[in-house]
Amino acid sequence: MSIRIVTDSTCDLTQEDRARLNVTVVPLHVHFGEKSYIDDGVQLPPGQFFEKLQNSQVLPTTSQVTPQAFVEVFREHLEAGDDVVGIFISSGISGTYQSAVIAKEELDNDKLSVIDSQGATVGLALLVAEAAKLRDAGLSAAEIVERITALKEKVRFYAILNTLKYLKKGGRISGTSAVIGGILGIKPIITMTEGKIETAGKERGMASAIGTVLDKTLADPPDFSYPVAFTHTCVPDELAKMKALYMDTLKTKDSITCNIGPVIGTYAGTGALGFAYVAKNA
Repeated sequence: MSIRIVTDSTCDLTQEDRARLNVTVVPLHVHFGEKSYIDDGVQLPPGQFFEKLQNSQVLPTTSQVTPQAFVEVFREHLEAGDDVVGIFISSGISGTYQSAVIAKEELDNDKLSVIDSQGATVGLALLVAEAAKLRDAGLSAAEIVERITALKEKVRFYAILNTLKYLKKGGRISGTSAVIGGILGIKPIITMTEGKIETAGKERGMASAIGTVLDKTLADPPDFSYPVAFTHTCVPDELAKMKALYMDTLKTKDSITCNIGPVIGTYAGTGALGFAYVAKNA
């Protein structure tokens, strides 16, 4: 008997990290017109996706994991005798967690637990990585659920976007919130509060925005018993600068780095940077 950690593809963990952490990742889907792609990091790699996004006349759509897809994954692990701990994208921005709840109710097995991460991308990735660490340390499924449920309240996430137009088009924020992204050179900063996307500020230029997020981080400092996490959409040079500055200023060497995948990338657009960490205080 073992414990299986299950998450969804919006965690944006690399294929290498998924294998290293030994986690099961259930994919969402992205649709360009009638053409559908599995968000598995292979069928539609980030570079290819963002090229299609920039060239598309309409915003692609995304679809959550279905209850039946979760039933199949959960059942496979349960029939193998495993406990299952599922950690999924915030219910505030996707119906994926609700699909997992429906699957849990259908299977009616007390060895299956599901958690609403109240986050996405690297914020979700931090929780999944910690759950895998706790599993490997020998904690029970119940103990992992308890720890992760408490820890999610301490996860901080910031993203710096080139524009809010994709979030607005996708209905993830209001038109009023998107206005700040319409001024030339302004970089909107967004965060997640209680599982929902909110604007956290705006700065003129990427360097200034990176500095503002760092200031916010220093004001609500990380707990360095956990890694910090970085992500981006097709701006590796900007990410490298951000990562070098943050790692040096924060005096830490433990980090996770990934690319924002198609599902989150549909709303983030190109040129985005993301940063997440676990705060010392809730």
